[in-house]
Amino acid sequence: MSEDTMPLPAVNSRKLPPQAVPVVFAFFMSAIMAFLMCCVIVASNSGVDAGYPARVVSAYALAMPVAFVCVLLVRPLVLRLVAMVCRMHA
Repeated sequence: MSEDTMPLPAVNSRKLPPQAVPVVFAFFMSAIMAFLMCCVIVASNSGVDAGYPARVVSAYALAMPVAFVCVLLVRPLVLRLVAMVCRMHA
C-alpha cells in the first residue's frame, strides 16, 4: 500500500464535522467565560473562604447554560460587528 492510498488515522473520524464549529465554539467559550466570571463575582460578593468552591459551582450551574444560549444568540451580531471593524481578507 503506497503512502498516497493509506487510510486516514482513526482519530480524524472521531472529530465533529465542520458544521459543528459554531456550536462547539459557543460551548467552550461560554464554559470558560462563565467559570471565570463566577469565580470573580462570587469572590467579590461573598469573599474567598472555605465555602468559596461550593458557591462557585452553584453559581456556575446557572451561569453556564445561560452563557451558552447567549453566545449562540449573539454570534451573528458579533460576526457582523467584527466584519464592520476588521478587514476579513489580506
